[in-house]
Amino acid sequence: MLQCGGESMGEMNVFHIFYYTKKNGSSPVSDFLNRLPRKMLAKVVRDLELLSCYGNELREPYTKSIDAGIFELRTRLADNQVRILYFFIDQHRIILTNGFIKKTQKTPRIEIELAKKYRNDYLSRSTHGET
Repeated sequence: MLQCGGESMGEMNVFHIFYYTKKNGSSPVSDFLNRLPRKMLAKVVRDLELLSCYGNELREPYTKSIDAGIFELRTRLADNQVRILYFFIDQHRIILTNGFIKKTQKTPRIEIELAKKYRNDYLSRSTHGET
């Protein structure tokens, strides 16, 4: 059983996090996470644990809805801001699509469009039994 905020949560309340994987087997979000410095990665992992505990109930400053069912996990360490884009599948599954280091005020449109493209690919393949 997962402990969230000192409270025991039953299996029904836990959100399961998966990395989107392209048809060729590569995972953009995994590749991104593997390039992060150790301290930043540790903080991102902590935020992913919060996302796993609270899912669609987690709010700012940790997460934000950005466009048409695409959300961003927001991690900050000193002056660095990491964003991991994701979407929900059914009641308790979260698919992480891509990540980037935020350098501008707004989330870059290209990153949002990439997340949508990956979501469409995932959904297309999952309806054909290929996830």
